[in-house]
Formats: sequence, structure tokens, C-alpha cells
Amino acid sequence: MASPPHHSTMNNKTWTQTILLSFQIVGVVYGQLSTAPLYVFSTMRSEDLDSQEVVYELFSFIFWTLTTISFIKYALIVLKADDNQEGGTFALYSLLCRNAKVGLLPCDRTANQVMLLEDTTTPPSKINFDSRARRAIEKHKFCHYLILFLALFGSCMTIGAAVLTPALSVLSASYGVERSLSELSHLFTSSQHTRNSVSNALQKYVPVPAACVILIGLFVLQPCGTRKIGFMFAPIIAVWLFFVGVVGVYNIIRWDVEILYKISPLYLIKFMRNLDVSRWRLLGSAILCAAGSEAMFAGLGHFSKKSIKITFICLIYPLLVICYAGQAAFISKNLKTDNFNHLSQSVPSHSKHLFIVVSLLSSAVGSQATITACFSIINQCLALNCFPRVKVVHTSKTIHGQVYIPDVNWLLMIFSLTVTIGFRDMVKIGNATSLAIVSGMLVTTSLMSLVIALYWEKNLLISACFLLCFGVVEVAYLSACMLQFHRGAWYLVVLLIVSMTVMLSWHYGTVKKYEFDLQNKVSTEWLIDVSPGLGISRVAGIGFIYTDIVTGIPAFFSHFITNLPAFHQVLIMVSFKSMAVPHVPESERDTNDFEEKIIRAIGEFISIEHVTDIESMVSPDERMIIVGNSSDGNALVPLMNESSKQVSTINEAQVSPIAMDDNDHTLSASSSKSCKKRKKVRFMLPPASSVPKMDESVKKELLELIDARESGSAYFLGQSHLVVRGGSNYLKIFLIMVYRFFEKNGREPPVALKIPHAALVEVGMMCTI
Repeated sequence: MASPPHHSTMNNKTWTQTILLSFQIVGVVYGQLSTAPLYVFSTMRSEDLDSQEVVYELFSFIFWTLTTISFIKYALIVLKADDNQEGGTFALYSLLCRNAKVGLLPCDRTANQVMLLEDTTTPPSKINFDSRARRAIEKHKFCHYLILFLALFGSCMTIGAAVLTPALSVLSASYGVERSLSELSHLFTSSQHTRNSVSNALQKYVPVPAACVILIGLFVLQPCGTRKIGFMFAPIIAVWLFFVGVVGVYNIIRWDVEILYKISPLYLIKFMRNLDVSRWRLLGSAILCAAGSEAMFAGLGHFSKKSIKITFICLIYPLLVICYAGQAAFISKNLKTDNFNHLSQSVPSHSKHLFIVVSLLSSAVGSQATITACFSIINQCLALNCFPRVKVVHTSKTIHGQVYIPDVNWLLMIFSLTVTIGFRDMVKIGNATSLAIVSGMLVTTSLMSLVIALYWEKNLLISACFLLCFGVVEVAYLSACMLQFHRGAWYLVVLLIVSMTVMLSWHYGTVKKYEFDLQNKVSTEWLIDVSPGLGISRVAGIGFIYTDIVTGIPAFFSHFITNLPAFHQVLIMVSFKSMAVPHVPESERDTNDFEEKIIRAIGEFISIEHVTDIESMVSPDERMIIVGNSSDGNALVPLMNESSKQVSTINEAQVSPIAMDDNDHTLSASSSKSCKKRKKVRFMLPPASSVPKMDESVKKELLELIDARESGSAYFLGQSHLVVRGGSNYLKIFLIMVYRFFEKNGREPPVALKIPHAALVEVGMMCTI
């Protein structure tokens, strides 16, 4: 069979490609960071900004937050911890699952090595490394649940940010439009009463409706894909960045040149020395300056690490520092002015209307980073069975991380509109957004410290230092955000409960169903030994049995034959594994000849059986991999065990389940794709001239295989239904109810979408847990 498409290798991008990606990144990844100046100071209560010293101290906090969290933590450290070019909390969890036994879902590593074509050059030290910390974490089940909870919690915070950030950024710009229109209306009337009436009407009817229209437009554009959105949005964010950078320089020169000296850590000490509740509460808004840092990591699958890092260091970071410095300089000298803490007030009057237009456009696209990150996170959750089945659309043929999820997109739009219409208040939405951002950062810090110790294999002291250095800062910000819990932050808890319930219930149901299959599977020997005693009949033809387990006979098929004692002459167990590639070339697809290739592989196995010591090629867990090449008809039969690192390349239809014919021979076959349309291909034995010494027993078996093929094929698909055992607790009952709801109303299993309905046999089975 032909070799599969290789994963996109981001590290080999040319400088031209890197620059091109860097341009797209500005509009996709850094939109949130770039538009944060719209709401960092404006979400602070103006009465709390009562002196120049407070403004200087807050500017120092903003500078060091950008430097320590966005620059050092994410750009320099966390971006290195990618999982096959994917980022986010679930990427960290996936690394831990593969390199430390902390995953709760049983996993067959040999199958994963074949399907995912893992790097065969991994040094033995990476595999055999053991430590006291690793043993302790692997031993205690509580640690496994805790790590999973952290990963799910962090994912929920990313989803929460994807709901809240669009509402916050768009609403902040809409209020700027309302203030600009109010100022224009004052030019046409001198009556104070009329001015007040117009201002009240504009405040009531402009910000929220305008924000809703922009939000709908933003989510409607998502099906275009990351690449097109990047090219559309990048010029807007680039213009915005240079505009606020120029305004920042203007404000620094005009109002306070010495503001740049206020980045001194001494101002942090002054702030802490004079700490009270009102000052501590201001930090909840200050952390918004780092909004988008987590999205920088979570959206890693859409771009390369090099392009993300170069863009941040050379463009985003310096311009944002200048912008915040200029805004702080303006605020420090205009504390008595109305709305002095809004960015629009610091813009020169002759450029104010231009600012309104640019800010409105940039705020609309600025939240793209969190939406993109949300798609990436949910795509990773799907791979680890932590989210109900939804349609995932790959929008790029070369970068497998660029995805769009329609169902999630529309749900995000609905929730964002609900937040905008329900709160109608930037401060409340900002409080909830701050809590989501800092909570996600804290989860990343916790998981990253484990990655440093268990995956990077660094000293535990280094891991502890990372956790303490960044964890202490983020816990401080978290405590400041909790002071605003009653003023909007509670909504994040509602989003958390909803999303966490969905994820936990799906993962719990999937684990229980998989455990049931593992506990109730039977060996091929059972089928061979028991079938004569049960009076089971053999039916001419081939039976394809689709199963999630890689070895053994699935429970639903043993349930089937005990109730209907008959099965086909040849049985092939087919297990499906997803491959992390967005597109398969037409020449490498098995849409028409999937069945043909499996039959040919079985024939190759039979033909070499008489010249090869089959018993010596059976691994301890009875796994055998057949890898064939359809172009020349020659098959390779390597033994795939835990110590073997040589993996042959195969097509997207990969051979690795269990097949059995009349003579009780076993082999394996698994596929990552079934066929959409099958063409009937007939087989015959090769001419005697090409195979002059074919053994008679081999010829007989091949003829039996041909006859079975001619008799037709059937496809068996198990439909397991979870049933809660009587006397179970209410939590278990609730989780299974939610799981069954999404299983019934969600997307069909991918295998079911490809099987011909005329030949499909669905076997229902109740799984009591």
C-alpha cells in the first residue's frame, strides 16, 4: 500500500513562509493582545484611580505582567511544549498521558505507534527514564483524576474566554462609537436638555445593538478558515497596532516623558506597601493586558512556533508597551477629565474619528484569537474522548491544526450574544474575562511544571521554581479577580459548570464503555474452541467486524453469535484510528478499494505462511501487523511489539485487526478510513509460471479466500447502550444520562458513515455499569 501523507513539518518552513505566517498571525493569534488596551484601564473604576502614583504603579504592573507572563512564560518557555505542533492545556495533558501513565482511558501503545507513525529515533533514555516523581504520579489514581480535571478545567476556561472576549472587545469599541456620536450631536444643538436626551438615546440604542451585529458578522466569517481570515484581519490589526503605537508616542512626549522610568520594580513594592481592597481590586483589570497569551499557545496548531515568537518579540510586545505607557501618561495628567480612563480620550481630537473606525474594526477581529484557540482545544478534546462527536472541518491542506468546528462556532455566537445583551456592562464582562484568563494561565503553569519534570526530564527543582515563580503571580491575580465575583465574574462559573458537565460526562461514558468492552472481550481461541460445541454454522462470505479494541473478539460479536449461532467463513476485525492529517491526496485514498486491499493483504499473509515461522512472530499479547504494498503485490510482515521501533509506512487504510478463516489462521487488520463506494474486484490465483512452487495447502486456502470474497461481505457494527446498575449514586446516573443524550443526538461514529447500508448489520447490546 502507498505511504500515508506526512505530518506538516512546521520546523522546516522557509523564511518566506515564516514571514507570510507572521503576517497572518497578527490577525488571528495576536488580535486579543493587540486590542486589550481598549479595556484594560477602562474596566477599572475611575474612583479607584485617585492619584498619579496609583497610575504609575499600575503601569509598572502592566509592564511586568506582559514581560513575565506573555514574554518569558509563554513566548520563551511554554511554546516549546507542543504536542505534534499542537498547543493548549490538552496538548500538555496529551504529552503527560504518553510519557507518564496518567491517562484514564486504556491505550494500546503499539497501535498508536503504527497509526501515528511515531518518531523511531527517540533515544532509549526518553523511553526508559524513570524517577521517583514519575512512579509516585503513576501509582496514585488520585493524581490521574487531578491531572485530567486540570486539563478539562483549563479547556473550559479557554471556551469561557472565547465566549466573553468577543463580547468585551466589541462592546468596548461600540461604547466608543456612542461617545463619538454623542460629541458630534453636541455640535448641532446648544440646548443642554436636548444634548442629554440625545446622549441617553444613543447610550441606550447604539452600543449593544451595534455590538450584536458585529458579533454575528464575526462568527459568520469563521467558515472561511484560518488562512483567509488571517489575510483579511491582519491588515486591520496591523493598522491598529501602528496607530496606537503612534498615539502612545504622542502621549508620552506631550504628557509625561518620564513615564518610561515608572517600569521600575520599585513601583510594584510601593503598590504592595499601600495595599487595600480597592487597590487589590485594580489588579483584576490589570491582568487583562495579558489576555491572549494563553491563546498564543492554544492556537499553536494553526501556525509555526518560529513565526509566533518572531511576531511577538519584534512587533507586538514593543508596540503594546509604548501604547500602555502613553495611556498611563495621559491618565496621570487628566484625572479630573470625564472618562479619562478610556483609550479614546487619550487620542488627539483631530484623529478621534479615525480612531473610532479603526478600533471598531480591530475589536471585531481582535477576539479571533480566542475563537481559534477554542476550535483547537475542542479538536484535541475530541482526540482524547473528552468532548461529544462534532464535525471538524480542516481548512488547510498543509497545516493540520487549522480547523473549524461549525457546531461550536454557532454555540459560541449564541453565548456571546447572551452575555452582551444580558450584562450590557463592560466592567462586569471584563471581570468574568479576567477570571477566565488568569485561571487558564494557572492551569497551564501547573501542567507545564509536570511536563518539565516528566517529559523534559529536568530536575525537580527547576520544575518547582517554574511553578512557584509564575504560580505565585497568577494566584495573586486570581485572588484580585475573586473580589469581583459578585460583579459579573459569576457568569464564568455558569459557563464552567455547563462545559465541564459535557466534557466529564462524555469522558466518563467513553471510559466505562471501553472498560466494558475490554472486560467482556473473548479470545480467538474461544471462538475456535466453543463454536463447534454450540453448533455454530459457518456462512459463506466475509464478515468485517468494526470494534474499538485492537485485540480479541468484541463483546457485541460474542453476544451476537450466542443468540444467532452463525458467522462467516472469514472474519476480519477492523479497528479505526484517527490520523492527524487534514487532507489525503486522491492517489492515496482507499475510497474504492479498501476491501480489496485487505483481501490482498490476507492473501499475502497466507502465501508467506508456509515459508515463515509464524509462531515466532506473535507478540506476547497476540498482536500481529500486516503491512502491504498494493503496487507490487509483495507484503511485509514485521513483528510490532513494545521494543520494536521500526514502523513501515502504509496508506490511510492501515492494516492492523484479527481475521480468521476456516483453518483457524489469525492475522490483523485495522483501518483509519473505510470506503465511500466499493467496486467489486474479483481475485484469482497467480499463473503457475509466476509462482511455480506454491504449496497445495496454501493454494487451497487462497481458493477458499477467493470463494468467500465471491460470496459477498457483511459489516458488523456494535451499538452499545450504557445502563446504570440499580442502587447507583445520583452523580453517576446524571453523567450517564448526559452521555446518552449527546450520543443519541451527536454526530454518528465515523465508521458508520462509510458502510453500505445494504450490507450493514448493527448489533445492539446493553452495557450495565
